Amino acid sequence: MEEMISKNFIEQIIDKDIAEGKCPKVVTRFPPEPNGYLHIGHAKSIILNSGLAKKYGGTFNLRFDDTNPTKEKTEFVQSIVEDVKWLGADFGDEYLYASDYFDQMYECAIKLIKKGKAYVCDLTPEEIREYRGTLTEPGKNSPYRDRSVEENLALFEAMKNGEFPDGSKVLRAKIDMSAGNINMRDPIIYRIARMTHHNTGDKWCIYPMYDFAHPIEDAVEGVTHSICTLEFEDHRPLYDWVAIECGFKNSPDEAPKQIEFAKLYLTNVVTGKRYIKKLVEDGIVDGWDDPRLVSIAALKRRGFTPRAIRTFMEQVGVSKSQSSVDYAMLEYFIRDDLKLDCPRVAAILDPIKLVITNYPEGETEMVTVPNNQENPELGSREVPFSREVWIEREDFKIEKPRKYRRFYVGNEVRLMNAYFVTCTGYETDEDGNVTTIYGTYDPASKGGNSPDGRKVRGTIHWVNCETATEAEVRLYENIVDEEKGVYNEETGEMNINPNSIQVIEKAYIEPTVTSYKPGDSFQFLRTGFFVIDTKDTTEDKMVFNRIVSLKSSYKPQ
Repeated sequence: MEEMISKNFIEQIIDKDIAEGKCPKVVTRFPPEPNGYLHIGHAKSIILNSGLAKKYGGTFNLRFDDTNPTKEKTEFVQSIVEDVKWLGADFGDEYLYASDYFDQMYECAIKLIKKGKAYVCDLTPEEIREYRGTLTEPGKNSPYRDRSVEENLALFEAMKNGEFPDGSKVLRAKIDMSAGNINMRDPIIYRIARMTHHNTGDKWCIYPMYDFAHPIEDAVEGVTHSICTLEFEDHRPLYDWVAIECGFKNSPDEAPKQIEFAKLYLTNVVTGKRYIKKLVEDGIVDGWDDPRLVSIAALKRRGFTPRAIRTFMEQVGVSKSQSSVDYAMLEYFIRDDLKLDCPRVAAILDPIKLVITNYPEGETEMVTVPNNQENPELGSREVPFSREVWIEREDFKIEKPRKYRRFYVGNEVRLMNAYFVTCTGYETDEDGNVTTIYGTYDPASKGGNSPDGRKVRGTIHWVNCETATEAEVRLYENIVDEEKGVYNEETGEMNINPNSIQVIEKAYIEPTVTSYKPGDSFQFLRTGFFVIDTKDTTEDKMVFNRIVSLKSSYKPQ
């Protein structure tokens, strides 16, 4: 019962606001800072906010909180727009910027100064920290706190006009230096910074702080429920103070109303932007969309689907308490999403040639293969078969292990959807490595069934040598060493898994895959789910990324 309540506590608040007439139309927003690519944690916020707007027939805004131009790039803006669209969140025909409201924010600052609620302060950053006090000791007033309204207006205007060096003065809200909540101890709301902004260029040399800008953005856009993560819970009194003092609402219970929920924490994954940036800059990964990462761009390239991510988020739910979720749970839902919709094809990743000596030389026939044995609606295809085929090296043993049912001399196996074949011999190179296997087939067993009813216990897959498509296949593991944890507690460095990627440069895949395009997914028989890579695939070379293996350690509740 508690689980149900935790999943719906935000909806309960919205229902109450609607019932009390405080919310004629629900408006939510997702406000990313364009200083990097979005990751799986952001996906939770996107799906939650857009889902609430959809459920209540409201509006969902995508708005960039671009108040810190030092780290913001147009590249990140474009990637975020693509990711939000890909997840299926409908933000209408346009996206918004916090910088669109810089003029209104400036006017709000002037309003606070005129009300005696803001002042220009000359303390250095170090002095401001010293004056702020601690969690147990109150702060003390700045010596500049009692400047007159006229002096503050003149100084703030001079700040805007570029008359002072960067960092020499700030505008602070005048609240209470003895407040128990440190966020209320005269927080900085504007600083001087001569930086070219990606959206406003060089118009401004003063920029608002996030805690000041965010409630104004929400209020101007008519956001009713500003849903954010738990680290902003202590900032909520300041959010309400700004909205009230700037005249956007009369009490904390009115819109815009901030509501906090617990972040999504996945075990053994890297989500911190500075850590991902280091992985990119050190060349450990090939970009923010490297399939070993959990950025949304990386998950998309890896072959995850929006539907699987949304289902995963629904199962995780919304809560006020922090907890970690096993990455295997996310993998479970992508398997579940793909298993009935993906065609199943034969791919040989570690090939060894099988020569069927009694099959006519130079002859090729077509065998009918179901596209997905669990979903007959996907139909079937025709696959070429002839005298020489590739099979997996692990499907042959010189010395038969106990309970081994595949190829060894004298044993008969089923070539999937084709014929029964009996192993008659093999060749090795000078080092003793098997190079070729020989066998004979039963022509009466076409389709993998014997007319005399004899049982064959082993079944292996194969690819016709003459028509096989050569491809590069990439097998991924976690980017970090799961046994050691993500970070080394002593050094702060990441525990990188040296085997996080295995590249098979020449795998053989049945030729039907050439009719598909980058981004299309398959199940490789007995190996896992794969996607045609959208970044490195060319007309001359196909590259496949393993999305996930076939087996899962996660069991749904």
